[in-house]
Order: sequence, then structure tokens, then C-alpha cells
Amino acid sequence: MATRRRTRARELALQHLYAVDLRADGLTLEPGPFLRAQTKDDEVYLFAIGLVNGCLAHRERIDQEIRRVADNWDFDRMAAVDRNILRIGAYELLFREDIPPQVTLNEAIELAKRFSTAKSGAFVNGVLDRVRGDAGREPSRAPLPRAAGEEAAREPEGETAETLDDLETP
Repeated sequence: MATRRRTRARELALQHLYAVDLRADGLTLEPGPFLRAQTKDDEVYLFAIGLVNGCLAHRERIDQEIRRVADNWDFDRMAAVDRNILRIGAYELLFREDIPPQVTLNEAIELAKRFSTAKSGAFVNGVLDRVRGDAGREPSRAPLPRAAGEEAAREPEGETAETLDDLETP
């Protein structure tokens, strides 16, 4: 079963942000070549590059917000995968009012379940729900219609990601 386009775009954004986060030299990698090599679908590419560029452009504010709400968690000691899932989710909640908060939370939780540990989904949910509430974004309750051509997201499979290569999806 195919992954929905925006879900796939979030996966690609996570892969790129993870790679940037792990670079010891602090340089930002150009997202375009990596993202274009991973997808030929323009919709996936554009949404992914928008997420990456938005997260990087607002990184200071996003990281500050995550640090503020993540009580008793040392931001720099969080798992890199979790930290970058939180960045994507916080970016969407703080700067993308066109994306319903419940969609952001659900997508982030699924990314955490798929690419991190068994407990990461609950952790990501707790942190992002506080970001959502503090940003004044109300959770949406109604089911959202799918875009034309999108299929249901597949269930998370497999173990946790140990390396960047493990983050790649079929």
C-alpha cells in the first residue's frame, strides 16, 4: 500500500533534518538535491522542501519552544530522531495554520512510532500537545477528507532507526 504524499514528504524532511542535526561542522546541507533524488513526485518534493526550509529558517524559535515545554528533558540529549520529529511538528503548529493541529500530532506520533522507540510516540504527543495548546491552536475533532489520489497511511513496521540509512523507506 502506498504511503500518502504528505506522510512521505514528512519522512523525507525527517531524513534530511536528521542528517543536518548529526553534522559536527554545523553546516546546513542543501535539501533540494537529496529530496529530488528521493522522489519524482512534485507534490511530495514541494511539501518536503517547505518543511525543511521552514524548520531551518525558524529553528531557533522552534528549539526554544520545545525546550520550554519539554520539562525535565535535556534538549541536546534527546534522541536525534525524536528531536527532529518535534521540530517538524512544532514548525507545523507554530507556522502552518493551514495544517490542522490533529493532523500534525497524528503524523508526528506515527513518525515516532515508525522511526524511533516504542515510547517515543507518547513523548512526542505530550510535547507537541503542549506546543499546540500554548500556541492557542485548538485540536480538530472532525475526520479530515483525503486529497484526491491519496491512500490511507500504512501501519508502522519494523524496529527503531539506528542510522540515517535505517530512516529510508521503500
